Amino acid sequence: MNTAPLQGIKVIDFTEVQSGPSCTQLLAWLGADVIKIERPGVGDATRKELQFDPTLPSYYFLQLNSNKKSLALDAKTPDGQKILTKLIESADIFIENLHPGAMDKLGFSWEAVHKLNPKCIYGTIKGFPVSSKFKDLKAYEPIAQVTAAAASTTGWYEGEYNVPTQSGAALGDSNTGMHLTIGILAALAQREKTGEGCYVYQSMHNACLNLCRIKTRDQLTLDKLGYLTQFPQYPNGKFGDFVPRSGNTEGSGVLGWTYKCKGWETDPNAYVYVILQRPEKEFEMACKGLGFEDWLTNPDFNTADARDRHKQEVIARIQSYCINKDKYEVTAELSKFGIPVGPVMSTKEIMDDPTLYDGNTLVKINQGGKIGEFVTVGVPFTMSNYQPVYGPCPSLGGDTDDVLKSYGFSDQEIAEFAANHTTTPAPKKA
Repeated sequence: MNTAPLQGIKVIDFTEVQSGPSCTQLLAWLGADVIKIERPGVGDATRKELQFDPTLPSYYFLQLNSNKKSLALDAKTPDGQKILTKLIESADIFIENLHPGAMDKLGFSWEAVHKLNPKCIYGTIKGFPVSSKFKDLKAYEPIAQVTAAAASTTGWYEGEYNVPTQSGAALGDSNTGMHLTIGILAALAQREKTGEGCYVYQSMHNACLNLCRIKTRDQLTLDKLGYLTQFPQYPNGKFGDFVPRSGNTEGSGVLGWTYKCKGWETDPNAYVYVILQRPEKEFEMACKGLGFEDWLTNPDFNTADARDRHKQEVIARIQSYCINKDKYEVTAELSKFGIPVGPVMSTKEIMDDPTLYDGNTLVKINQGGKIGEFVTVGVPFTMSNYQPVYGPCPSLGGDTDDVLKSYGFSDQEIAEFAANHTTTPAPKKA
């Protein structure tokens, strides 16, 4: 029995780079039939971005386009318009992430697509909400982060490196793709009731802002109190009228911090994160685990509020505990006492961990040829009755003839499309 959740769902993927392709790849992994539209002879921009070999597609492209079919198509030509129209007429989902106005100019706006196929769900990714004063900005990953308060609240809070800092995680790209996926799946469920597709608009800004929810919580608290007890600036530092950067503090009221471990001088990731919880029972267990039982009777530390006021002393003492142990020793010892603790893992350590190749967390895809096998991040959730099959990425236009035949175009028509450069690159001008 095929339990793929999206079996039979047809997706026309008019996206490129990361935000859109991350969405359509997840749909493909869930069983949808995804046809990726690529410019003849050019393809998705990531094919040639950060290449490890000038003759091969980059890992950037490979990690975002597994399980798709590639249709080389110039949608600006009359035949290209005819082909895309035919694809859309039987599609369940059409997704694009071009710059604002591009699809309207091509003649495939939401209104046009909805008229062609009222059942088709139209997903779009843009930089900002349509109401935003920044809606006309060209949005890249960092632009989304800096305009959604992610950067202003990330980074160090004093010294030379007290600058707004973007996250290493793709908050504006893959995160946006995951948010759009939620909207697309909701629209599919809605269509079961209404029989009609809807327009799903996802901005990179809003995807970032959704992950900054607790920072808006902090702003509300700051507006009321004028200070934030969980931040390292409390109680001695000054607070402005906005949420500041907080270094490595946990941020939700418990006292969490990143600590150096043995070997930190040569290993930039020889660190561990340790959290002291607020409840009395958990704090008592933490004191036993750390060997700091004198804290239980010391009024500077034996209540959560007191620890907030003396957090620098707390951090210094826990640092003294960690400094002569490696990060795995600290994790093993403190976790026995129910202390939230974890080692800082590098990308190398993550990808070398055999326990993460569980069929979903990290997966190996056999691309064949010179590329062979590569590693990527799989479906981020698991389902009890469905296991994705992770297939290779398509070559540029590699499925063009098969796709066109499946939509009823004759061999003669397909040859004409190639001859008039609807599906093949036009010759370069001298």
